[in-house]
Amino acid sequence: MPLDTLAGPATHVLEVRHSRFEATARAVEDEAHAQSVLRTLQVADATHTCWAWRVGAQYRSSDDGEPAGTAGRPILAAIDGQGFDRIIVAVVRWYGGVKLGAGGLVRAYGGCAAECLRTAPRRPLIAMTVLSLHAPFDALGALHAALPAAHARKLDETFQPDGARLRLELPSDRVADLKTRLRDATRNQVQFAPAADESR
Repeated sequence: MPLDTLAGPATHVLEVRHSRFEATARAVEDEAHAQSVLRTLQVADATHTCWAWRVGAQYRSSDDGEPAGTAGRPILAAIDGQGFDRIIVAVVRWYGGVKLGAGGLVRAYGGCAAECLRTAPRRPLIAMTVLSLHAPFDALGALHAALPAAHARKLDETFQPDGARLRLELPSDRVADLKTRLRDATRNQVQFAPAADESR
């Protein structure tokens, strides 16, 4: 199933029996970025700052002093349930004097995170491929003309006596079409090096 990340920050506030819960979601690139963003989401006067993040197969969560399994895991479940990746969600709680019980905490933390993400601006995560190729000079015009249709971005271009070497980044699902277009337009003069795939 295609996943999304956040197109921008999102927040949601929930009041439950005098306790205030505030969820904040941010996009992150990797574990180090998630830890850095988490430091900015800590609130000094809050009773608890519970959180979860996911970056691909990597994930972590914290109950921050709440009973085990009542906060971090429900937040992570909200991330997965809403189809997000490469994000962190922190839910800050200010205790209002009434205990909610384990079930109440799960519903409050998970529900606040889920509602935050339900209304958050989304951006699809697209698998990208980096292509290296060599083109003789007389094929460069056709090569550059083919790039916009493939949504290809030129990363670098170096000129050599027999042509140019380029590195391109483009959506993985456009690679085969670009290769076909270039083969047909240049009589198979463009040579491709092995590709490196990476999701963005």
